[in-house]
Amino acid sequence: MADLLIRPATEADLPAVGAITVEAYRVDGYVGEHDDYATTLADSASRFRDAEILVAVDSVSGEVLGSVTVVHPATPYAEIARPDELEFRMLSVAAAARGRGVGEALVRAVIGRARAEGIGQIVLSSSEKMVAAHRLYERLGFTRLPDRDWALFPGIKLVVYAYGLPL
Repeated sequence: MADLLIRPATEADLPAVGAITVEAYRVDGYVGEHDDYATTLADSASRFRDAEILVAVDSVSGEVLGSVTVVHPATPYAEIARPDELEFRMLSVAAAARGRGVGEALVRAVIGRARAEGIGQIVLSSSEKMVAAHRLYERLGFTRLPDRDWALFPGIKLVVYAYGLPL
């Protein structure tokens, strides 16, 4: 991870953020070629306007390798965040950068952001099919909140994870 820099996205990063997010979800089989959610994933400009995007960049080349969207409760991209919770969504890593610790570094940056803001808990929703992501979350100390699981559409179950921060 020493060759990574995590920072807030800039407008110049947005094309790469959108492309990487769609690519990551497609490579793993979570969206199809003409899936409506792919359009949402590609729309990094809306996320940039209505939330915060953190990017992981190669510290030498400056290439964007991954991103995560950080969301506060009652904002346009919030799905499950309650007061005193920070939510993250759309964690994605470029296929060519997998195995370099990019996803972990982005999640750790979200944890750091929550700590700095004095927020007590981080939450996220994840497709029940995203088992590799679940392993990462669990390894970092996230726990399941099955009572908050929900369905986006019939047949699309989302499981909820949380990471508690001492205040």
